[in-house]
Amino acid sequence: MLNKGITDLINSQINKEFYSSFLYLDMSNYYYDKNLNGFGNWFAIQTQEEYAHAMLFVKYLQNNGEKVVMSTIAAPENTYKDFKDPLAVSLEHEIYISASINDIYAVAYELKDFKTMQFLDWFVKEQGEEEQKSDDLNKRYDLFGVDARGLYLLDAELSTRNYSAPSLVI
Repeated sequence: MLNKGITDLINSQINKEFYSSFLYLDMSNYYYDKNLNGFGNWFAIQTQEEYAHAMLFVKYLQNNGEKVVMSTIAAPENTYKDFKDPLAVSLEHEIYISASINDIYAVAYELKDFKTMQFLDWFVKEQGEEEQKSDDLNKRYDLFGVDARGLYLLDAELSTRNYSAPSLVI
């Protein structure tokens, strides 16, 4: 059994992770609509990763005998003004998700809920990687994406990204 506060925070995180998946699908669709299929692919992979993260939180609650509470997932309300805009929104969103996971960790620490802290360790590390990937993509776009040839080559490179399922065992 988990503390009710932890369970509530994790249920909220599940919704945030599903929203992240939905947000990245929206970004993927934006790029596919603009015929930047590599960027579309990159965000389609992000969509899968965020869905998998949500499911890891779901499984953690299930494995601990807690009720998973599904809530409404808001539609992304972004109107992108240029090709860079979704990249900046993505980085901002990853920082937000990191802060949310850190908040759960802080409560688990306060409660001496070592099991949840151990579970969250993977997500803390993963969010560091997510922020870094997003920041790198923003910087690479700034370096190469402003020129048509550079944008073409960056798009071609992003088309090679493949999905690999998370390796967290819960």
